[in-house]
Amino acid sequence: MNDSTFPPSNLNSFLALCVGEWMSLRSCFELTGGDDDWHTSERGDVTVRFCDALEGAIGRLEVVPPKGVATNLLFEIDGGLKLTSVEGLNQTGQWLFWPDGSVELTLAQAGGAVVQERIWFTRPNLRLRSTTAVDSEGVPLQGSFCTDIRRVSKPAS
Repeated sequence: MNDSTFPPSNLNSFLALCVGEWMSLRSCFELTGGDDDWHTSERGDVTVRFCDALEGAIGRLEVVPPKGVATNLLFEIDGGLKLTSVEGLNQTGQWLFWPDGSVELTLAQAGGAVVQERIWFTRPNLRLRSTTAVDSEGVPLQGSFCTDIRRVSKPAS
């Protein structure tokens, strides 16, 4: 996978830009609760690896948190998305590459809720993500915004 053009012009170049070690800051907002505990912020690290695509797929990413279970995202040719993990995560959804170089992921949840995440790059080493969850009637349940900064090595002296 060596198609890492910027800004990304297709899903392949977008996936190539995602590969690496990322430091993240995520702010989450619960929109259905009261005035207490409606907002949280957390810092985290994640490693994204490109894996060989399976038949019928454009690409596959493995997302690995430092102390967690890896999640695989399989981007199918027809716009389908499959999320899996060894702990039994098995979700399906859709992906869409937008002309501005961003990717939108949509996942249906139990009870008719829908989670939608938009991911875009402002620089090759700066990625932004916004996520919204709405119930079956379109009422907002949750929102989050995440800034991801790629960890890069210092040049040798």
